[in-house]
Amino acid sequence: MTSFKDLAQLRRSHRKFSDKEVDPEHLKLILRAALMSPTSKSQRAWQFVVVDDKMDLEKLADAKNMGSQFLKEAPVAIAVLGDPMQNDCWVEDGSIATISMQYQAEELGLGSCWIQMRGRGLSDGTTADEVIRGVLGIPDNYNCLCILAIGHWTDERKPQDEEKLKWENVHLNKF
Repeated sequence: MTSFKDLAQLRRSHRKFSDKEVDPEHLKLILRAALMSPTSKSQRAWQFVVVDDKMDLEKLADAKNMGSQFLKEAPVAIAVLGDPMQNDCWVEDGSIATISMQYQAEELGLGSCWIQMRGRGLSDGTTADEVIRGVLGIPDNYNCLCILAIGHWTDERKPQDEEKLKWENVHLNKF
C-alpha cells in the first residue's frame, strides 16, 4: 500500500483518459472517501451526482468557456454540490470531499482532475450552474462547486518535485 507521503507526491491532475470503464467497486471506494470526509458541524450536507452517460458528459464539458473540454473523454465524472442556504461552509466541505476522492482515485491507480464550476459560465452570461442544473436535473437550491473527472489516465505525469516545494511560504508563529 502506498504511504500518504508518497500518495501526496504522486497525485497529479490528469486530463487524458482511455475509454476503459472505471470499475464499479473503485467508484464506490472513491465515493466512500467523499462520504467519510470531514464537514463543518458534521453536517454532511453535500450531494454528489455520478455521471457516466457520454451525452451528458459532453454537455457538462460545455458548461463553461474554457478548461473543461477534456471531460468529454472521461469515462465518469462526479458533480459536487451544496446548498448555500443550508450550509455556509458548502464550498469548504465540497472541497474537502473532492480532494478526498482525488487521493482515493490516485491510490487505486486512476487519474482525476478538478473542473472548477462555481463562479464560471459562458460568454453569453449563462452560468455553469444553469447548464449543469439543466443537464442533471439538479434543484435550484443547489450549486455546483466542481466536477471531478475520473478515469484511467493516458497522460504521463511526473511526481511532484520535492526540490520545488515552496517552504518559504510556510511561516512559524507570525508571517
